[in-house]
Amino acid sequence: MKIGYARVSTRDQNADMQIDALRLAGCERIYQDVASGAKSVRPELVKLLAQARSGDTLVIWKLDRLGRSLKHLVELVDELTHRKIGLQSLNDPVDTTHAQGRLIFNLFASLAEFERDLIKERTQAGLSAARARGRVGGRPKGLPAQAEATAMAAETLYREGRLSVNAISEKLHISKSTLYSYLRHRGVEIGIHQKSPKEPAVHPSEQIATITLELNIENNSQFVRGKKRARENIERYWLSDYDSTRLPSGDYSLKIAYRSREELDEIINELLSDISSEADMRHCYIEAEAWENGTDYRW
Repeated sequence: MKIGYARVSTRDQNADMQIDALRLAGCERIYQDVASGAKSVRPELVKLLAQARSGDTLVIWKLDRLGRSLKHLVELVDELTHRKIGLQSLNDPVDTTHAQGRLIFNLFASLAEFERDLIKERTQAGLSAARARGRVGGRPKGLPAQAEATAMAAETLYREGRLSVNAISEKLHISKSTLYSYLRHRGVEIGIHQKSPKEPAVHPSEQIATITLELNIENNSQFVRGKKRARENIERYWLSDYDSTRLPSGDYSLKIAYRSREELDEIINELLSDISSEADMRHCYIEAEAWENGTDYRW
């Protein structure tokens, strides 16, 4: 069976052209996401991969509609190949259901890797030459004066504890991620002013889900090195609330209390969104997948 996948970056964009082409190609089922190219959480793609079976063919308009990066794309193709699922791009010479298409895709991947190595080599040579002349690059330390004033106001409102994080963000016209960044810049310990005293771990109507989180963090380019700090912040500010432990595989085990499947879905989707925002603050992107142990539920 042919399964189509379409993606647009914003809700203002229209996927009709992609969907029409996928239907013309014979796709019996079509999944569509509205997500930027850098966003790792694509619920419809996750659903598609969970429901695709051996012998199916995944059809896309172009390769950039599927992979967030070349590395991500290659990993997806490897997964599809391992599961004996074909990949066909309508506007690229790629059709992994045939040997020639697999060869062309592997050549593209090799050339792209070679280009990245050349760019890295030239960049390192340029940086070395600049350092030899006493020039040191990088972002200036601290915040601009206007941002510093906003950070001070954010600290005051946060310490008062009368407004929620969302309310403070709206009042100051900044995103929640920027608010957290400002608070950390001011040395504020996040959580102690906004969280009420912890209630008993489990209410009679609650259940505990054991969730495994696979989380990969990568720098957006070779010019930044933020993924180590991004992981530290994610572990400290987001995963610690769920009694997280690091497994030998490198994945995380989380304990999440919930009253309904809808609430569990909401908790995990919000957690993945917060993790993605935290990584983005450090100029990184994430590849994340979560699943409930002993069940077929995946996010």
